[in-house]
Amino acid sequence: MQIFLPLRDNEGRAFGDDTFGVTRRELLERFGGVTAYQRAPAQGLWKTEEGEVARDEVVVFEVMVDDGLDRGWWAGYRKTLQRRFRQDVILIRAIAHEML
Repeated sequence: MQIFLPLRDNEGRAFGDDTFGVTRRELLERFGGVTAYQRAPAQGLWKTEEGEVARDEVVVFEVMVDDGLDRGWWAGYRKTLQRRFRQDVILIRAIAHEML
């Protein structure tokens, strides 16, 4: 699972390390491990309904899930993250993997 989290809220205020730390601890406790890609934020670009280009810098948190996809839990956690990071939408995506 990959979770894309913004570095700043919609008013441009940066989130502190404590905001990301809470998320890291929650994922570590739930899944037994977490990888946070925070040193080189990715820049996202997209067109708004008005045709303007919106920008956002994001970091990615990743967890490995072997026991199936609990969609209900993830839907609830996404809502928690949306409140915590003051966002309308937080992207969480599932990626199938195979251990080699």
